[in-house]
Amino acid sequence: MRTYLKLVPRAAALLVALSASSCKDFLEEDPKNFVAVTNFYKNGDDATAAVNAIYAYLNSTSTGSTAGVYHSSFWVAAGLASDELLNQQIFAPDLDQLSTFTHGPQNAALLEIWAMHYKAITIANIAIERIPGITMDQALKERLLGEARFLRGMLYFDMVRMFGSIPLLTKEVEPLTPTVATPDEIYAQIIADLKGAENLPVSYPSGAGRGRATQGAAKAMLAKVYLTRQDWTNAGLKSKEVIDSNNYALWADFADVFKLSSRNGKEAVFSVGFGDQGGAISFWEVGQFQVRLLPTELSAEGVENAQGWQVPTMSLYNSFDFNDRRREVTFLTQYTNRSGVVTPIRPYIQKYWDRAAEPTGNGSANDYPLMRYSEVLLNYAEANNELNQSALAHQYINMVRKRARFDGTTDRAAVPDYQNLTQEQMRAAILKERAMEFVGEGHRWFDLARTKTLETLVPLAKPGVVPSAKHYLFPIPQRERDLNPNLPQNGY
Repeated sequence: MRTYLKLVPRAAALLVALSASSCKDFLEEDPKNFVAVTNFYKNGDDATAAVNAIYAYLNSTSTGSTAGVYHSSFWVAAGLASDELLNQQIFAPDLDQLSTFTHGPQNAALLEIWAMHYKAITIANIAIERIPGITMDQALKERLLGEARFLRGMLYFDMVRMFGSIPLLTKEVEPLTPTVATPDEIYAQIIADLKGAENLPVSYPSGAGRGRATQGAAKAMLAKVYLTRQDWTNAGLKSKEVIDSNNYALWADFADVFKLSSRNGKEAVFSVGFGDQGGAISFWEVGQFQVRLLPTELSAEGVENAQGWQVPTMSLYNSFDFNDRRREVTFLTQYTNRSGVVTPIRPYIQKYWDRAAEPTGNGSANDYPLMRYSEVLLNYAEANNELNQSALAHQYINMVRKRARFDGTTDRAAVPDYQNLTQEQMRAAILKERAMEFVGEGHRWFDLARTKTLETLVPLAKPGVVPSAKHYLFPIPQRERDLNPNLPQNGY
């Protein structure tokens, strides 16, 4: 019997050695909570499995006992703690608190985000430390290490933006009460990790590498890190490297972005895969968006199992031009019952539902789009705007605008190109464009925090809700502070 490490959701003591007394005992546990430490890390297959384990923690589990990093809480928090989403999920006070900015250190959603990120970081640390000692194909070894470093850098990028000063764990075994690193120290590690991933493959053989990190993903994520750090020059340079690679392009019609046939397609820079293995793994809670219909109102379109827990603010919905293609693709605003009666409803998010491929609407096998090519274009526009390169800023934001007026057949007389904007007007235009382009993709709180616009924009969408300066970071979970006295608190 092998010995395993159980990864507990605690930054202060992430590694606890366990000895499984029987195979039955092991199988009753969620297998994602274990990484073998004996009779393992011997060959290339073991190295590949170690890196695959990091990817596994990004999505949801088959049993539902443990959510993955991007299963729900992460993007739900980023939407609710902004001007993007409202919470309609009953008996969910933690989510209500995020939406009204009354959350504190006891918030369970934030604890889950913290725990799942550090679990995945720990698995990445083990892979990065163990793989160099394996006798195996050198090219594969370097690729796997690059993937692990990309994933660790990406995970720390989430965490430093959300929580600020946190433990910087980079070794397989860390002190029980690790010290806290400054944001500058954490960003230095993130940049080093992402640079270490820039030699990843440009792509993988068809069907063999869907969802794996690529060179383009590393460069695009690095550009976003530089953008967040207001290093406009490097943000522009890295974004342009992705653009000039000619490995990515926009789908001509926004509706094509979220079709199942587009998974890992030309616009996907980095996505997290869900919904495979015969449906055993559920999609990243698409049901949290779609509208729940009562049994007496069963839709001819078959969405009776969808939930509609988190919904767009009316401010977001009303910000779209009426003929913006993204508006009709993104939102569900009516349903047709089995008698053919059309009933208007408040807007719900529907863009992840590929009706042709999954007509029942009882979930989706779609991916979570962590980085799309349209974001690379907008990042490049933003960097150039800050560098006073107005023509380039206009050119690249208008590429995204142009797609928004194409309805699949013709260009509509809507969503006109931006012209002659001042630098300040362009800042506002890019922020608005991001809001419309990335609805429900987990970006909005990060965008408002990065641009210091929480206090001004949230009250416009949620009257009476007024964030303050402390909300540019989330509170560090109290459970973690009880376990690690070195952890600070972010003004809560």
